Amino acid sequence: MNYHNQSANTHSVVMGYILWIFGFMGAHRFYFGRQLTGLLWFFTGGLFLVGWIVDLFLIPSLDRKADYNYTAGPLDYNVLWILLTFLGFFGVHRFFMGKWLTGLLYLCTGGLLGIGVVYDFFTLNEQINEYHLKEMHRAARYY
Repeated sequence: MNYHNQSANTHSVVMGYILWIFGFMGAHRFYFGRQLTGLLWFFTGGLFLVGWIVDLFLIPSLDRKADYNYTAGPLDYNVLWILLTFLGFFGVHRFFMGKWLTGLLYLCTGGLLGIGVVYDFFTLNEQINEYHLKEMHRAARYY
């Protein structure tokens, strides 16, 4: 059963294009929840730049699918992706999500020596989505 709002705008086409600039490394694919192709883009240079160029035209579609698959809520996907991308080793994105213990752990260990940051690139959308679903269930109990 899907609890998310079908018309929610959880991801941004503009953010997708900004990350596409670095897309030969798969950043935009991770952002839109396409972890396996993100990994493939990372190791093959955007599928030898051919896939990267094709993605220039696919970003609006990737955005629509991400908007459909993920739940909107109090945490902004774009803000968290920016925090992960630029400050992930310091755990700032985890502090922002209220995960203080792992935020401190990332801060003291450089994102668990980078392994935790890579893990978060694979799971950040799901972590945010799970948070939003829990908030929805919590709010529904009060009504």
